[in-house]
Amino acid sequence: MPAWAAPAFIAGAVVSLFASARLVQALERIGARFAFPQVLLGLVVALAADSPELTSALAAELSGRRDIGIGVLFGSNVFNVAALLGLSALVAGRVPLHRRVVALEGLAALGVAGCALALVGGAVGTAPPAAAALAVFVAYVVLSVWPSRVPLPGMCRRWLGQAVKEEGEELAQASPYPAKARTTADLPTVTMSLVAVVAASTVMERAASAAGPALHLSQALVGGVVLAAVTSLPNAVAAVELARCGKGPAVLSEAMNSNTLNVVGGLVLPAAAGSLAFGTSGPAGTFAGAFYVGITLLALAVAYRSGGIGRWGAASLFGAYGAFVAVLVLIS
Repeated sequence: MPAWAAPAFIAGAVVSLFASARLVQALERIGARFAFPQVLLGLVVALAADSPELTSALAAELSGRRDIGIGVLFGSNVFNVAALLGLSALVAGRVPLHRRVVALEGLAALGVAGCALALVGGAVGTAPPAAAALAVFVAYVVLSVWPSRVPLPGMCRRWLGQAVKEEGEELAQASPYPAKARTTADLPTVTMSLVAVVAASTVMERAASAAGPALHLSQALVGGVVLAAVTSLPNAVAAVELARCGKGPAVLSEAMNSNTLNVVGGLVLPAAAGSLAFGTSGPAGTFAGAFYVGITLLALAVAYRSGGIGRWGAASLFGAYGAFVAVLVLIS
């Protein structure tokens, strides 16, 4: 293993995690100051928290290490579901959830996840699943941010309005900043933090890629387990803090939005632009994509059936993640 790989990876991880936390905080203050709709603010904050995953994945793809890029995206999504929802349930004892919010979030999350699996599978080409994923994402944003402007039958409109209201209440609980939070230094903070995240995450990906062969780790394991878990730590830490403060219900939106944005930013938009060739994946990438769909469905089914996630639900999610790592080791 190159002598520089371990210290570079550790330094990159520390800087990336610190900078992404500062980025999230600055964007939360800006959103509160300008009264962004809660769902839109949640998406912006989730995108900021996803910056280490997205940067590492795109850096790997640009360097020709496709299995690492796909592994980071799908592996971090699997980790997000298990860690965010599971840890929140363990810390809080139980995370109560509105069934309408679970259904609304679930339809969008599963739609995008299915399109992502089709995209890397390559059976139907790149354009159809990329277009379908973008359509699902745009529809979710429009329905969540401007529900009153969507022409729907009366019963559907009332159900959607109540679901969006409940989702907004959950997200509002997660924001620690008042509506008139000061933002004087936040724009420079956003710029500097974003530059730091991009640089540190790129260094971290290069170091992990260099160390992988010496440690007998495949690209799928480097991306899907090592980089995926480390780059997802900001989301996991935020979820534990929310649960500790009694704001666990906001974690579902955080987890699903984070995963959706990983797919849209790391797979769909590059595929639609034709600038990156994610395209067909190997067996490990296809397995990771399928498991991402499966664990998302498991979490949503548990949450909807029980009106939340308790300790047994958390155990099932942790068990699923352990199975994911074990099978990835076997097929890699």
